[in-house]
Amino acid sequence: MKYGTLYIVATPIGNLNDITLRALETLKAVDIIAAEDTRHTLKLLNHFEISKPLISYHRHNEETKTNILIEKLKTGENIALVSDAGTPGICDPGEKVIHEAIQEGIEIVPIPGACAFIQALIGSGLDTKEFTFLGFLPTNKKNRKAKLEQIEKATNTTIIYEAPHKIETTLKDLEKILSNRKIVIARELTKIHEEYIRGDIHKISQNVENLKGEMVILIEGRDLIEEKPFENMTIEEHYKYYEKQGLEKKEIIKKIAKDREVPKNDIYKLFIK
Repeated sequence: MKYGTLYIVATPIGNLNDITLRALETLKAVDIIAAEDTRHTLKLLNHFEISKPLISYHRHNEETKTNILIEKLKTGENIALVSDAGTPGICDPGEKVIHEAIQEGIEIVPIPGACAFIQALIGSGLDTKEFTFLGFLPTNKKNRKAKLEQIEKATNTTIIYEAPHKIETTLKDLEKILSNRKIVIARELTKIHEEYIRGDIHKISQNVENLKGEMVILIEGRDLIEEKPFENMTIEEHYKYYEKQGLEKKEIIKKIAKDREVPKNDIYKLFIK
């Protein structure tokens, strides 16, 4: 028996008119739709008058449901995989079943469409030639610190996702490492209240209370910043450079020591008074 095909179908991230004709044709043609949240997907299907059997497939049941989907594909059924919004497998369920299907020799057909971080990038005004997408920052302190250090050293645009209830904490973490770097917050993309908040990290981090909606944070690369080379500054100039950015004395000393690759105590002694 010929295996079925697994279609990876991108769905709108807000505005339902963004769904593609090919996505609609695929959803109408398949035997089953595997959805991150069947209630959410049912609203989309009802809007376009599509009636298909739904099966739940999300982060908490991937292990068990992947095997079920693979078996159905092996019996010749065609399945469309969708997430709540955007492209499955990009910070959404899908990666596991795609991997398993490929291992089993099952055909995979991505149906392109909306993707939040691409939408945010092209509207950000930051460099689009090279970029790094990191998804959500880890909650584990050690892993989070490693990712923040990666962002600090990045010479291209870095993109991360963040939930509204965590945005203040994440911006504070970024503020500690980014000096005066430019960032962009893109939220409510394709929706009525779509907004791009652009500026330096210090300014934006002071004005993020009550922001709603899923957010994309885009961070300018280091090589895009025009700054005076530290090696040509005196220690006093170096200190004033960070002081003008609103940093506290303790943080300034840490940064100067890191910039000049000298022990922190050596810098501290100079400013102990």
